[in-house]
Amino acid sequence: MAVTFPRTDAALLAWGQNFYTVANAGPATLYGLTSAQCTAFNTLVTAYQTALAACEPGQRNKQAVSAKNAARTSLKTSARLLSNIVEGQATVTDAQKIALGINVRQSPSPTPIPTTSPVIQVASVSGFLITLRLRASAGSKARGKPTGVIGASIFSFIGDVAPTDLSQWTFQGNTGKTQVNVDIPNTTAKGATVWFTAFWFNGAKYSGPMTAPISTTVQGGSVSMSERKAA
Repeated sequence: MAVTFPRTDAALLAWGQNFYTVANAGPATLYGLTSAQCTAFNTLVTAYQTALAACEPGQRNKQAVSAKNAARTSLKTSARLLSNIVEGQATVTDAQKIALGINVRQSPSPTPIPTTSPVIQVASVSGFLITLRLRASAGSKARGKPTGVIGASIFSFIGDVAPTDLSQWTFQGNTGKTQVNVDIPNTTAKGATVWFTAFWFNGAKYSGPMTAPISTTVQGGSVSMSERKAA
């Protein structure tokens, strides 16, 4: 809806009077309206003002209230029509809409592309089942995802050296959780090195950078790539 009307009768009257005054100052050149449309709308505003005055204390009756309600409905119907016309004009600025009393539609904020990579920890190794935990940043003990991130893509590789080409990794799936179980093929030799890497992605499916690979051994503990190089 292009307009949200005031709740009280008096405030609605003031809104209608303002809409007419502002729109009539330049209906065609500024708002895409015609002078005839503005004049017709002002007739409805005046009728509503008259009907509202007839509902003052001391003279209020059912007939007067009914007439006022009908006049209010006619004013709102016309206001919606004119507001939609204004809303459809590409040249009308937000400031001009606000001056008329029309709602300004807020453009949704773009979802930021993740700029960090997950921190992966190997929580446990049980047979061919490896449990990983993801954290937003290094040095943080709390699990969680960065702002704007809805999940992570997990990849694995079995071998002595982690490849730099992502196409050589095995995609293990997407997860919205910060703890995930990965099943390694049961043909994997005991003591084999299994590498993991991951990246965050947002609601628009844009992904961030890959994390530095970490590794563990089947039925063994975990070690980072830097630690393996130093060994």
